[in-house]
Amino acid sequence: MTAATLLVELLTEELPPKALPRLGETFATKIAEGLKARGLAPADAPFRTFASPRRLAVTVAQVASEAAAKEVTEKLMPVSVALDAEGKPTPALLKKMEAKGIPAEAVSGFERRMDGKAEALFHTATVTGARLADVLAGIVQDAIKALPIPKVMRWGDGDATFVRPVHKLTLLHGADVVPGRVLDLDSGRTTRGHRFMSRGEIDIASAEAYEPTLLAEGKVIPSFAERRADIERQLLAEAAKQGALLNEYADLLDEVAALVEHPTVYVGEFEAEFLAVPQECLILTMRANQKYFPLFDGAGKLLNRFLIVSNMRVADPSNIIAGNARVVRPRLSDARFFFEQ
Repeated sequence: MTAATLLVELLTEELPPKALPRLGETFATKIAEGLKARGLAPADAPFRTFASPRRLAVTVAQVASEAAAKEVTEKLMPVSVALDAEGKPTPALLKKMEAKGIPAEAVSGFERRMDGKAEALFHTATVTGARLADVLAGIVQDAIKALPIPKVMRWGDGDATFVRPVHKLTLLHGADVVPGRVLDLDSGRTTRGHRFMSRGEIDIASAEAYEPTLLAEGKVIPSFAERRADIERQLLAEAAKQGALLNEYADLLDEVAALVEHPTVYVGEFEAEFLAVPQECLILTMRANQKYFPLFDGAGKLLNRFLIVSNMRVADPSNIIAGNARVVRPRLSDARFFFEQ
């Protein structure tokens, strides 16, 4: 009954950003609950939630390879039905014992006690604990069924369905792969990192190594909460460098944190002539359409600068900055056109 940290990861195509935090929390919670319900993890076993645009994952501490055996007592039937006048088992009792796999010689060990107003027979047996290798795939499948997914899709030639195509299943108990098959995928220890900044498939040495390996080799911050906090730190630091303020940004921050795996903040700029348009129009265009963070002066007046959260960290970001400025310009022109009409 070796205890170790358990890792479960689904590697997917890009997940719906607005649903990502809830998907991650539900997936992790249901996995942990399934393990605890089967006696494979203590009730207070901590677990960590990971959710990025291309993965849902959880690590659960103190997971046993096999649950402890336990004694289970069950009521069989009233004594008046179970035993004849001589105290011998009746055909009804013998039939029930056979159905439950209880040997005939066990009758002498049955306990007689009152159950309400009648005396009944009770049987106590030692039940073998669940094995992680036998039940983990089922726990993962149950967690998937519990996800708040309004619409599912099929991909490839299989019958599996999910909110987005799933490409890899990682199940690790400590350093060992837990065999299992979910969504037409066999479990393994490999995953993938950032689409452009990592180098192909990545081996995860152990469940404990999951997060640091993704950070170092995959260039991915797998924790939604930590990724969000990192973006917020960068936004506030860059705004301070610009001598500007962000004003309201929490909702957009949640959405952007679900769109990137390796966030880097850059400063963009648009022509000051667009500031003649009511700033509410420009703010809506930048936030809703482009996912940019507008910058404001101390009086709350919009500046002709904005912050971009890129999914790439590069030595020379000039192309990224210029590309975003080029994309936002037609949007701002449209806003000016509708205002002038």
